Amino acid sequence: MRYPPVYFLKQMNTFIIKGFMILFPEILATDTSSSLWQYYIQKRFLTSPLQLSIFGIWVLIQSSQLQLEAMATHSRARHKPKGGVVINMESLEGPEIQVYTGSSPYVDVSGGELWINILHESLKYGLAPKSWTDYLHLTIGGTLSNAGISGQAFRHGPQISNVHQLEVVTGKGEVINCSEKQNEDLFHSVLGGLGQFGIITRARISLEAAPAREHLISSENTFDYVEGFVIINRTGLLNNWRSSFNSKDPVQASQFKSDGRTLFCLELAKYFNLDKTDLINEEVENFLSRLSYIRSTLFMSEVAYIDFLDRVHVSEIKLRSKDLWDVPHPWLNLLIPKSKIHTFAEEVFGSILTATSNGPILIYPVNRSRWDNRTSVVIPEEHIFYLVAFLTSAVPLFNWN
Repeated sequence: MRYPPVYFLKQMNTFIIKGFMILFPEILATDTSSSLWQYYIQKRFLTSPLQLSIFGIWVLIQSSQLQLEAMATHSRARHKPKGGVVINMESLEGPEIQVYTGSSPYVDVSGGELWINILHESLKYGLAPKSWTDYLHLTIGGTLSNAGISGQAFRHGPQISNVHQLEVVTGKGEVINCSEKQNEDLFHSVLGGLGQFGIITRARISLEAAPAREHLISSENTFDYVEGFVIINRTGLLNNWRSSFNSKDPVQASQFKSDGRTLFCLELAKYFNLDKTDLINEEVENFLSRLSYIRSTLFMSEVAYIDFLDRVHVSEIKLRSKDLWDVPHPWLNLLIPKSKIHTFAEEVFGSILTATSNGPILIYPVNRSRWDNRTSVVIPEEHIFYLVAFLTSAVPLFNWN
């Protein structure tokens, strides 16, 4: 395991996560109202999110009154500490998305750009990033300040393993370009550093050829996407919003229930172009013949590549229509070594969570060899480990207002 240099902790202490940076100047003490669910907990509010350019961020950090502090928060549910400033990184001004083709294609983007926009722009050139998160309406700087893990991580590593270069505003207010060969300590510390060592204002991200379609099977050389999920008394929209049970027989899929049992499922995806359909089907059937599973629970579907990657947004729209999206999300993400995963599953899914999870439970296999151990992310020592994500939604029982 690697820990960042101590001088970074002292000199570059700021925070950005999934789109928002939090700063703490003592001179600000403005309280305003907010619709965010944190209101129910701390009842104190701050200034509205600021819209700044890179220069504006530089000026803000250069302030002698500014104190910086790192604090974890969830996505768009911004934690608003007393006397702080929230900067909306999506509004970060910068050059347009620049896609570069060639033998080693890449894209240059603002740290406030959304992954969904990069997907749309890179697909115009037949290209796409190698590694994703399940939800694409997040900023580049936000996910790179964490790790960026989804079903592609077992093959390509997390998003932070697919970055060539960064532009960073440090805790001193310096705007620095960094990479593996230039200012490498800053480069590796910022990646997965939860914003403690600098604000990512621009990034150069590796691309690959994009396929036309995805072949999904819910049940290194076989599949391009591997994700496990746990079904515990599968009922209700909140428990199912992340599932891709969108099969050729949607009625059968929607009626599937676990009948009180805890089931471990696989969602597998194979990328392919239309001229390779027959070959892909043969490969999929050959792989499935080597698996042991309940035959009646096998669902297959073919979808466009972009529809597969942005599938969670469809669920977001459904949840928003029922006022179930902007609710507290006490999510828990754990990295479990392979040697402990069976014990973990028996204790958690066999003894603790036996009724319902009130949200999806996802499991991603990860190879340590696909990670750069020089980044700030601390991972298990074993070669294979798993990210177990409890994506719980806590629906308020009454109006706190």
